[in-house]
Amino acid sequence: MFRKVASDVLGLSDIGKIIRPEDYDKVDSDDYVMHEEGEKIFFLIKSKADEYCFTNYALIHLDGTSAMSKKRMLKRFDYKNNRIHDVRLETAGTMDMDVEIKFVMGENTYSVDVDKKQISELKDLYKSLIKISSLQSENAKLFQFAEKSLKTAADTVNLSAAASPPEMQFRLINEYAFDWMKKAHENCLGKDFGKVFEMFINN
Repeated sequence: MFRKVASDVLGLSDIGKIIRPEDYDKVDSDDYVMHEEGEKIFFLIKSKADEYCFTNYALIHLDGTSAMSKKRMLKRFDYKNNRIHDVRLETAGTMDMDVEIKFVMGENTYSVDVDKKQISELKDLYKSLIKISSLQSENAKLFQFAEKSLKTAADTVNLSAAASPPEMQFRLINEYAFDWMKKAHENCLGKDFGKVFEMFINN
């Protein structure tokens, strides 16, 4: 415990602070947000080594090697390609100075320490990630249903369209299948979760 207290006094700890919206333009992550495409920051945690920037489209992580190094690796994880799950919030004990939010996104596991004085704000992020996780799971199931529905329809068409020329039959089915899956992908695999953040984030 003494080592942890000493590191805090010396300014070497990596406990994150939740940044207010009016200060988003002062952090490095803002430079990598796709503002031109309607991307917007909804929640941002900054520590001495890292930044965790949650936008309506993605998590942008500026990954620092340590609090003493200025070298960083930029990582971007779009929600449409990376499922969020196993979201947990660890509250602080009597002597702890931080709380932790933990989650898995795609193949990456995160555990982010935040100043325990900001537990109320962190609860908002927790609820947002829980909701996004639920929606991603539901959307994945809907997409599977769409694929099965298309296969069933295609099999039925194949059986009932024997009189049509094979080339025409293939072209019509292929075009219909492409349009169907494109619409299913757009409707079921969510890209923009701005409404979720707007519902839960109160900063």
